[in-house]
Amino acid sequence: MSAIVPWETDPIRPDEPKPLHITVDGTRIEGLQGQSIAGVLLAHGTTEWRTTTAGRRRGVFCGIGVCFDCIAAVNGESDVRLCLRRANDGDTVTTQDDTKEAP
Repeated sequence: MSAIVPWETDPIRPDEPKPLHITVDGTRIEGLQGQSIAGVLLAHGTTEWRTTTAGRRRGVFCGIGVCFDCIAAVNGESDVRLCLRRANDGDTVTTQDDTKEAP
C-alpha cells in the first residue's frame, strides 16, 4: 500500500516547502518549490495547455519527457516539456496552440 509521505517526516526534503508563483497566460498561480511546472498546473486543476495541429487539447501524458504532449513556452522559450521543467518563482508560461502559424 502506498501513501503520501508528510513533508515533516520526508528524509529527502526535511524543510517546509516554500511557496512560489508562476504566471500562466497572464494568471498568477501558486506552487511549491521543487514542483515541476506541470505539477503546479495539475495541482490547480489545469489538465490541458497545448493544442495540437489537429486541434486536440493536450497536457501531461507520460510525465517523463518522452511524449512531448505537455509542451508550452516558458520565459519566451517554446516547446518546453513542462513535466521536466522545475518551476521557478516568477516563471512565465504561455500555452501553445500549434494550429496557429508561428509569428
